[in-house]
This record gives sequence, structure tokens and C-alpha cells, in this order.
Amino acid sequence: MTLIKTLFSTIFFQPLYNLLIFLYLIFPDFGISIILLTVMVRFALLPISKKSIDSQRKMQEIQPELKKIQEKYKHDKQEQGKKIMEFYKEKGVNPASGCLPMIIQIIFFIALYRVFMVGLDINEVSNLTYRFLKTPEHLNPIAFGFLDLSKPNFLLTTLTAIAQFIQGKMMVKKNKKSTKEKAEKKSEATKEKEYSPDFGAMLQEQMIYMGPILTFIIGKHFASGIILYWLITTIFTIIQQWLVIDKKKPDQKKS
Repeated sequence: MTLIKTLFSTIFFQPLYNLLIFLYLIFPDFGISIILLTVMVRFALLPISKKSIDSQRKMQEIQPELKKIQEKYKHDKQEQGKKIMEFYKEKGVNPASGCLPMIIQIIFFIALYRVFMVGLDINEVSNLTYRFLKTPEHLNPIAFGFLDLSKPNFLLTTLTAIAQFIQGKMMVKKNKKSTKEKAEKKSEATKEKEYSPDFGAMLQEQMIYMGPILTFIIGKHFASGIILYWLITTIFTIIQQWLVIDKKKPDQKKS
């Protein structure tokens, strides 16, 4: 366990922490430094997160056909598993491909959470900064001249919850539209049978509301520095989803 903590600190936590301090030395405003650090990390993770979004989109697209296979072989689990794997191979989809990107993003989130937790503690700076990096004499928690990043902020938490709602609504809307387009190609009888709402769709619909509510409940107890990172990450993800999903639509129509 000690080795894992050391590796985590050396590979993820310390580099991110020192990057935050470096940005603060250039832009002596922790709000700007956090925004810049968040954007830099998100750009670094862009290929990974794009792969995760693509994987999620593909899995949503093949759900109707996958359910038909599961229904057809529901009494023979061995044959069902075999047919599902053949179906995945035929469609070029790996159901586990979205796991690794998610794990990597979670690791970065934990590292950044720790960075922002100790980021304003002047006593930790000298212990954590690299020798070649100048140590700030003072860390000002006031961002943009009015926001205290060391304390919770109701408005910032509310904005983050709203942004998360928009992100969830955006993804579900695209999934619904994709399903509706597939349904329109079927007869009315088949459409009613194959494309009726299922438990997974209902759960996803509920998460549109539960996610932001949990974000608000949990976030209102966190320091604003962490919530600011959360907000910028969510906005970045909204833009990324629009670019990855919406911008592909014209090309798909042409094909």
C-alpha cells in the first residue's frame, strides 16, 4: 500500500501540484490557476475521454439489436454469451473499452482533489514543491477579487449542478434521438415491442436529475477551489460531447 501511495504521489499528485503552483506564480490568482490547470489536464486526457464517449455512444446504438439476441437466447445463457460476443466482434465494439479511460480519469480526479485540498495550505508548499520551483511567500485564497476558494460557495455549487444537468440531458437527448431514428425504420408493431422504455433507459433518465442533486448536496460542503475545478470540467465535457456527437451528424447524413 505504501508503494502505491508513493507511486501515486510521484506520478500524479506532485506534478499536478507543482503545475498549479507554477501557474500561480505566473498568474497570482488561484481561480485563474485552477481554470488553466483544469483545461490543461482535460486537453491531456482528451484522446482518452473521446474514446470513452465514442464507446458509450456505440454501446447505446447497438442496444436494440443486443436486446433481441438476449431475448432470443434467454433460456440458454451459454449460447447467449457466445452470440453476444460474436455480435460485439461483428460490430467492432469492445464493451470493456470504456473502463480504462474512466479509471484513468478517476485517478486524475483524485489527484486533483488532493491538489486543491492542500493547494492553499502555505505550510505544505515548501514540502511539496520541486527544488527548482520558486516557493510563493503567500497564497491568496481570494479568486477574481471576490471568491474565497477555501470556503464553500452556494452560487458556484448551484452553477455546477446546473451544468451537470445540461451535460446529462444532452447525452440522453442524443441517445433518444438515435433510438427514435432506428425505430422509424421499423413497422409500428415492431417499434412498440422493441423500443419501449427499459430499466436501463429509466435509470439513465433518473440520473439526469439525481446527478445534479447529489452534486449540489455534496458540493456545498467542499471548498470552492474543488467546485471550480468540477464546474470547468463539466463545461469542458459539454463542449466535448457537442463536438464528438453533434458535429458527426452532418457526416453521418452524407454517408
